[in-house]
Amino acid sequence: MTYAKLSDQVKKLTNPQRSDAFVKQFRNAVREGEIEAADLPGRFTLPKEFTRRGQEGTYSRDVKDMVFEVTPEFEEWFDNVNAELATNRRGAKVRPTLENIEAGLVDFRALAAATREKMEASFAKGQKLGSSRKGTAVGRKPATRKATAGRGNKK
Repeated sequence: MTYAKLSDQVKKLTNPQRSDAFVKQFRNAVREGEIEAADLPGRFTLPKEFTRRGQEGTYSRDVKDMVFEVTPEFEEWFDNVNAELATNRRGAKVRPTLENIEAGLVDFRALAAATREKMEASFAKGQKLGSSRKGTAVGRKPATRKATAGRGNKK
């Protein structure tokens, strides 16, 4: 039987900036029984560089090291997870810039249609708001006696 350490497996990742996601998926697989692994007393530093919003510089994180059995099932699992993490993040949206439109990364026709719909909805909302105010007087309604009784002028 062949055994390997999690810290050594992280070094084999195609995209080291996704090492934290890999460790999380690895731990989930261990918890669910897909992979047989055991904790080791040591810790190791992830190769990912983390940044804090609004601050300069980067920092790193340490995680518990684990030992696991290298099986053909593990190799298949690792290849799938590594390929998934090597691609762009799920839901990563391409911004509609001139360069992206020219490169064909953004569908210009769909972008124009969405813009047109947004502008029409905004215009219709303004028209509806304007027409609802036509019948009412501008300003506040005069206060009734009942509403002002008991405030201010006591005799």
